[in-house]
Amino acid sequence: MKLSIAAKKKREAYLFILPGFLYLLIVCGYPLLYNIVLSFKNMNVKNMATGTSVFVGLENYQTLFSDPTFQMVFKNTIIFTLACLAIQFTIGFLFAMFFSKKFTLAGPVRGLILVGYMMPMSVTALLGKNLFLLDGGVINDLLMKLHIVSEPVDWLVSGGTALAAVIAVNCWVGIPFNMLLLTSGLTGISDDICESASIDGANKFQRFLYITLPLMKPAMLSVLMLGFIYTFKAFDLMYIMTSGGPYNSTDVLGTYAYSKAFTQYEFSQGSAIAMVLFVCLFLVGLFYLRLLSKEDD
Repeated sequence: MKLSIAAKKKREAYLFILPGFLYLLIVCGYPLLYNIVLSFKNMNVKNMATGTSVFVGLENYQTLFSDPTFQMVFKNTIIFTLACLAIQFTIGFLFAMFFSKKFTLAGPVRGLILVGYMMPMSVTALLGKNLFLLDGGVINDLLMKLHIVSEPVDWLVSGGTALAAVIAVNCWVGIPFNMLLLTSGLTGISDDICESASIDGANKFQRFLYITLPLMKPAMLSVLMLGFIYTFKAFDLMYIMTSGGPYNSTDVLGTYAYSKAFTQYEFSQGSAIAMVLFVCLFLVGLFYLRLLSKEDD
């Protein structure tokens, strides 16, 4: 039986995507399924070698949600994510509005701002750690010269300031990312629309409120959702700057899962934490897709 031209093209299309699908299935699908199974078992360093781990159902999750440390870590993750999103988006949007105007050296200055985003996160974390050092840190030197503080602040040792320091460094990385995506959204708005509104008597604030913001909505949603996902699953920044300390005050779900699995060797507990992280991001992704479908309708 001969296949039609459409059927042949369809089969060829499936053959083209087959290698990528198999790669994702092996690299992402199998570890995810194994992590799900592991989160329902009791596997630790004692029974891993012997293979005597037993199925415990939801016991790992019950232990997790009743643990005050996990509750604090989850709270840290929410505070870190929302604070970074608010600061990054606001300053990134202001930068995008500023650099959408044509002026001398706009391109070079925008390029310099993007340097922070292009640097590896490990380098950024080490830089941030040195900036907030007690002795010789740039932040303390600057604050003392401006007479804002009378003595150096131990930023990364105090629980109240360590999270703020990590948030500040992460925002330094995230602001250029927000600016870049929002600038792309701004350039997609036709000047003719704004000119027509100006002729009709709309002032700058009205044009911004009723034209710029509505037309920027798809770009803004994308920036917020991507920013949430990237920030919520943060790991390397905290791990290098503070290792989650002091006393778990800068631990987030990613670092806490790593600590449980590879420091305390409670592999099932670490898997359960990783599943909580996955479910949160999965729900956010579904919410984002639903918003996109509403926009298309």
